[in-house]
Amino acid sequence: MIRLNVNIDHIATIRQARRSFEPSLVTAAALADLAGASGITIHLRGDRRHIQDEDVRVLRAVVSTHLNLEMAATDEMVKIACSERPDTATLVPESPDEITTEGGLDVVSHEGEILRATESLTQAGILVSIFIDPDLAQIEASHRVGANQIEICTARYAELTDPTKRGKASDIESELARIAECAARAGELGLQVAAGHGLTYRNVAAIAEIYPTEELNIGHNIVARAALVGMERAVREMIAAINGRLI
Repeated sequence: MIRLNVNIDHIATIRQARRSFEPSLVTAAALADLAGASGITIHLRGDRRHIQDEDVRVLRAVVSTHLNLEMAATDEMVKIACSERPDTATLVPESPDEITTEGGLDVVSHEGEILRATESLTQAGILVSIFIDPDLAQIEASHRVGANQIEICTARYAELTDPTKRGKASDIESELARIAECAARAGELGLQVAAGHGLTYRNVAAIAEIYPTEELNIGHNIVARAALVGMERAVREMIAAINGRLI
């Protein structure tokens, strides 16, 4: 069974638009849990554009399923993670001028830095995941630095399956094959396999079928639908889509 972690960053985006106290991240997390989500994902960025330090502390106290903290591999973020103890720390690349994360972390080029972060997080009892592009060299490097899990970036697949762009079927199949090859190699190395970025109700089923993928992290599409139909329904419908039942 595929686990679904619901990313609630954009609930915080709405809140921060008015620097208000609502909508409540705790309520959003509770509703996602009631709807059957396996956990909650949040990204504490260096610029604090949505999730705030206090959110991490509060959610760590109330999320009883699984809390996944996305973060840059910086000393500041490692210190926060080691203090708050999320269940998983997912190391991601971060650029101050990006709208959202634009691709996977280049572990090959920053192996020493990521190794240090991974060692500190592991010593704190935190499972370490690394968000990477579907590239075999990055899989191997993630294994070398001691990651427990890799999360395969599905951004290219999401772009190809965007109904407004209409990617070629052959390109979509090629990208799925690339993701599947990397997932299989990660499994061979003993790494847990997750996937995420740009996944929607319409394109998620094909990713969920890739072995040995066991976790998906999805945010924007769920929150966008939740704005219209509510968080519980939006999460239930995503779980159905993961299992091949379109809304």
